[in-house]
Amino acid sequence: MAKNKKKYYVVWEGVNPGIYESWTDCQLQIKGYQGAKYKSFKTLAEAKEAFEGSSWEESITRKGESPVINLDEFKDEIEQNSICVDAACSGNPGKMEYRGVDTWTGEELFRQGPYFGGTNNVGEFLALIHALATLKKTGRGDIIIYTDSRTGMAWLRNKKVKTTLKKTKENVLVHAMLDRATKWMLENTYENKILKWDTDRWGEIPADFGRK
Repeated sequence: MAKNKKKYYVVWEGVNPGIYESWTDCQLQIKGYQGAKYKSFKTLAEAKEAFEGSSWEESITRKGESPVINLDEFKDEIEQNSICVDAACSGNPGKMEYRGVDTWTGEELFRQGPYFGGTNNVGEFLALIHALATLKKTGRGDIIIYTDSRTGMAWLRNKKVKTTLKKTKENVLVHAMLDRATKWMLENTYENKILKWDTDRWGEIPADFGRK
């Protein structure tokens, strides 16, 4: 999980629209409010610029970010103490990258790539292992991890990577990362629950790169 850094929350539509300096205060403005729109920012300057100069729709589409989930709509279905992971790949194989974000605030917790000569399945598996290794290192076995990759979950569950990705000069680094991830998987245990993201019901996973 990311370190507890100061964040600022912009509420465009809520009980009292504005900028809030804590998640608790932000929640008071959106809880029970139909169609609440909000987003977190790393600095007060970014929050002010977003609140005064752009709409929620414009803010969430910058830098390939995905919309923040509406807490009220799915609060009884999606685990709040959770992060989610996803990958993107241009081509198959092609330019691949992956990341993990806080499920509810959309805050990016880690991001790797782009790497050349990868695949989406490999990226999603690497994202899962990256999340598990990071959470284990920080003692956060209580955090739920969401993924929309059935393949990644199967590789992890069966402790066996089944990829047809051939090794080339272009993707030597990708294969090295895959070897390290496989080694970690075989040598480590973890407490975190891995859950399948229900894309049909909830929409795109928040870690999605928004390039579809």
